[in-house]
Amino acid sequence: MALPLASWPLPTGEELRDRLAAAYAAPGRDYHDTRHLAEVLARLAELAERGAAYDRVPVLLAAWFHDGVYDGERDAEERSAVWAEDALEGLVPPDVVAEVARLVRLTETHRPEDGDANGSALSDADLAILAAPDERYREYVASVRREFAHLPDELFRKGRAQVLRALAEKEHLFHTAWARAQWEAPARANLERELAELTIAGG
Repeated sequence: MALPLASWPLPTGEELRDRLAAAYAAPGRDYHDTRHLAEVLARLAELAERGAAYDRVPVLLAAWFHDGVYDGERDAEERSAVWAEDALEGLVPPDVVAEVARLVRLTETHRPEDGDANGSALSDADLAILAAPDERYREYVASVRREFAHLPDELFRKGRAQVLRALAEKEHLFHTAWARAQWEAPARANLERELAELTIAGG
């Protein structure tokens, strides 16, 4: 999926946009790559078309930045947020900078508060891959494994299972009306199937 450069929501800042695009295209990114960013942007457009109301500029900027830094370390979201705070200064008003950074940090937990329209839209778009059809979901799982190729199988399975169980234990995976109606059930089915496969593989 080609990266839709037109989704950059500012009339300026093309150099920054291109730096972000280059970051997503960097070697070693198998899932958190250009395709993922393009899919998140596409899902945000879908949510808007289906009635989700959110502030376009900060949400789209947060989508561009949310995996701007990705190296498998736990503080990648924080470093992405700091990059946004530094890079956006002077391009947008301070309140927009603060909102972008808040949204990027939210993608670490995907737990927006009730009434957080911006956070709900970004979180849902980021997690929409969980509801993908079987072939795409398996591609996603395989690409995540490649990003953690340095881990032995047993350690990866344990960590992956913890991530999936934490998601499965959420009352709702999705927070916007459209996503909850269309994506919740297939996402939970994918999670259950992958957890079962991890259990079998682990003996």
